[in-house]
Amino acid sequence: MLYWLGVAAFALAILISVSLHELGHMITAKRFGMKVTKYFVGFGPTIFSFQRGETEYGLKAIPLGGFCKIVGMTPQDDDVEPEDQPRAMWRFPVWKRTIVMSAGSITHFLLALVALWFAAVFVGLPNPKLQAITDERTQPAMIQVADCIPATAAAQTCVVGQDGAVAGPASAAGLQTGDLIVKVGGKPVVNYGQLTDTIRASKPGPTVFEYTRKGVAGSKTVNLVQAQRAPLDNPKGPVAQVAVAGIGWTTDEPALVTYGPVEGVKATGDFGWQMVEGTFTAFKKIPQKVPALWHSITGSERDPETPISVVGASRLGGEAIAAGVPQYFLMIFISLNVFIGIFNLLPLLPLDGGHIAIAWYERARSWLFAKMRKPDPGRVDYYKLMPVTYAVILIGGAFTLLTVTADIINPISIFR
Repeated sequence: MLYWLGVAAFALAILISVSLHELGHMITAKRFGMKVTKYFVGFGPTIFSFQRGETEYGLKAIPLGGFCKIVGMTPQDDDVEPEDQPRAMWRFPVWKRTIVMSAGSITHFLLALVALWFAAVFVGLPNPKLQAITDERTQPAMIQVADCIPATAAAQTCVVGQDGAVAGPASAAGLQTGDLIVKVGGKPVVNYGQLTDTIRASKPGPTVFEYTRKGVAGSKTVNLVQAQRAPLDNPKGPVAQVAVAGIGWTTDEPALVTYGPVEGVKATGDFGWQMVEGTFTAFKKIPQKVPALWHSITGSERDPETPISVVGASRLGGEAIAAGVPQYFLMIFISLNVFIGIFNLLPLLPLDGGHIAIAWYERARSWLFAKMRKPDPGRVDYYKLMPVTYAVILIGGAFTLLTVTADIINPISIFR
């Protein structure tokens, strides 16, 4: 029940954010004197609407976004009444059109910043000390212990006695999460990399682990077992039988850090910029992730780094609520708003960024022709750009269908 409530809550949160996106367009357009005739939440058949001033407001049946109608977005719009021609959007200065068209994305960024500040002060943001760790093998050999270890590294679940899975040797021997290992079989270890190398180089069977626990030294005899594992420096490399103890790396640093209201402003800015950089990195990887998405539909394991749709994000939000980790819900919501905000500014029609790019292209061309003492070439003919627009819509639609299908058939989980 909690899962489905979380899914519904996340879907509602996205619908609200997209509606606010359109509200940003409407408010700025009205402030500049442009005429806005419609503002609706949803698409399809109208459930209800009302007229206030020159704008019709309403709710439609399909809750997959929203829209506002600004009169005369392009010179080719043929539904502009003669009395509205002076207020047609395309007639306004380019800087005003830029503000109106970017207001939707700015709304997403503001939502993300407010949510990030809330997370920084009341929930916690990812610990920057942990984020700075690029190789856990160089860190102190502090361990977390597993109750069960699978026979193969590719196993998705681990139940003792099933598919060759056995009880975790370290846990069975009495080692605990947070123990700092200092020796294995009499050999000193100074970091986690040396610890794993030493374990794998050992023979299966009883092996003495020396450790410190809350400053107190101790030792336990761990009965190392064999399991199939890939090379540590090549997780996708060929597997081999090696000795394992059923441990992983951990740290005494908290995963999340909270800040005061003022400190939270800087933390919000720092982490927000990381999310922006991460979004651009994700954009670059999209073409190479398309085959992985297709393979996940046809039976392969889903790559957790493949793109997700609103469907997948809603499912993750539901999992977060059901598992009692609302911070994941919040961070997914923030990430999606950053992604939508940046995506909408890409210089491609029919995205907002495409309209902005054309407006500034027109302005630059007019300036250049004036310098050359030539007649102003006028406005861009949007009809000539329709083939490119249709291509963007077709590619975007196909990609959306692919991600939605993958999120239904083979969804990503925050717990695997």
